[in-house]
Amino acid sequence: MIPPLALTFYGDDFTGSTDVMEVLTWAGLETVLFVKPPDDERLARFPNARAIGLAGESRGRSPEWMDAHLPALLGRLGELGAPLCHYKVCSTFDSAPEVGSIGRALEIGQDVFETPWVPIVVGAPKLSRYQTFGNLFATVGDETYRLDRHPTMSRHPVTPMHEADLRRHLAAQTDRKIGLVDILALQQGRGGARLVGEVADGAQGVLFDVLDERSLVEVGRLVWESRPSERAYSVSSSGLQYALAAYWRSIGDLGPDTRDSCVGAETERLVAVSGSGSPETAASIRTAIEDGYADIRLDAAAVAKGETAGAVEAALAAIDRGANPALYTALGPDDPAFAGGDANFRQRLGAGLGTILREVLERSGVRRAVVCGGDTSSSVGQELGIYALTAIAPLAPGSPLCRAWADGPADGLEIVLKGGQRGGPHFFEEVRRGRCET
Repeated sequence: MIPPLALTFYGDDFTGSTDVMEVLTWAGLETVLFVKPPDDERLARFPNARAIGLAGESRGRSPEWMDAHLPALLGRLGELGAPLCHYKVCSTFDSAPEVGSIGRALEIGQDVFETPWVPIVVGAPKLSRYQTFGNLFATVGDETYRLDRHPTMSRHPVTPMHEADLRRHLAAQTDRKIGLVDILALQQGRGGARLVGEVADGAQGVLFDVLDERSLVEVGRLVWESRPSERAYSVSSSGLQYALAAYWRSIGDLGPDTRDSCVGAETERLVAVSGSGSPETAASIRTAIEDGYADIRLDAAAVAKGETAGAVEAALAAIDRGANPALYTALGPDDPAFAGGDANFRQRLGAGLGTILREVLERSGVRRAVVCGGDTSSSVGQELGIYALTAIAPLAPGSPLCRAWADGPADGLEIVLKGGQRGGPHFFEEVRRGRCET
């Protein structure tokens, strides 16, 4: 039986957090995502929540920042009493010893929850992410790449993936021993025995291969039934939620997924803001411009300095003439204007983009927006004063249309916070219509 509060989660960036909310919501578990640790008054506004999340920013932060902030944040989630707390990472697992260290997050959470081992589930077939024999793969178009050969993640500007073997990848970030329950053990019914053996051999973190629906269900069963403590902790992608939901559904504790039956209302006006350098987002921007969106290229350095007035006026002028503005800093990783920069620069850029979006929305009255890029979304959410999100309708996997809860003008805003690699060429129009094309 699933308890009233099934789990809590901390997302290492904004878009990763909405990914978890989406999976759980369409699985039938009412989920609320907070932007800051909620007090009792704000928690009381969501009395039927079965999962409670906290959107974080640790993906772009140093281990020192994690040491200073994560114990209290994870501790607050632990106080809510759910049997499992999930530190949510990107399904591409990109991270580095000096920024977004998943290994350090594992160590901190394991110490906070005093749990002997930590399950790590990364593969998510719904997101075209697969883990076999400890190696992570991702599909782009019709091609499936090992992560160290992935066209985007292998050259990510901050955390490029140079190693697809996640045990080796984590070994650069933590000294804690990482075990593996591999796909053959799962397929042959030896997953439980392999897990016991890995833990007995000293594993403090255990990776679980996921290739298909069958392995997903079995991993969900192993994680849920083998929880190592009363308040367990997991470092995983949303593959964890997909696995748990698949297992709970297989034993009759959940009904069918409601994804296909939920749609949002269509709106005439939309504001799109992008700080992403991914090819997928570039394709969305180009298609939107071809379809009549206003082409508003931004100078990232200027925006990071707070020079936003010109962009705001350009967007408002576009809306006045009946066009939806698409404001962006780059068209893909090969764009000469693409700005990587350090964490401080990315935060200032995100804050500048948030200022632009806030002023455009407030002055135009537009009530729907799409924000592209994980780091960008975290900063924009803060600038808008959003304290919580709930899901309205699914769009691209991991990028739902959400209802914003805020103390100011952004309350009730409908917004999509999209990871750079999510969504197809027509994504902006799908957001405007409130539903996917397919």
